[in-house]
Amino acid sequence: MPADRLDRDIYLVLEDFGVRAGCAWRETDEQDTDRDTIIRDLLSGQYTYPVRIVVFNAIEGHARDATSEIADAVAEADAANTPALQAFVEANATRPVAVQLPHPLSVVSSGPCI
Repeated sequence: MPADRLDRDIYLVLEDFGVRAGCAWRETDEQDTDRDTIIRDLLSGQYTYPVRIVVFNAIEGHARDATSEIADAVAEADAANTPALQAFVEANATRPVAVQLPHPLSVVSSGPCI
């Protein structure tokens, strides 16, 4: 394998397949392991229950947890359209995430606020 193919950041997703199957690193084509593709695949529903995302560069010799970075990017896209992806963003984003409440809140007043 030529070194230039490895001299880049490679992102992998750990997905939860449920109680029976457990968690596993998703098999991914080499060309689909860049940051933008991972975000696009998350938004399009390619990953149902993402748990953790790591990024590594074999040539530079580093690896790190990229879960919060990717959760922030998904939150910025404002397209966490599945309950599982919304839960992933809420659990991992480092920035505040706007949460839509299911029903209006009832306000009960016992007098003026001071």
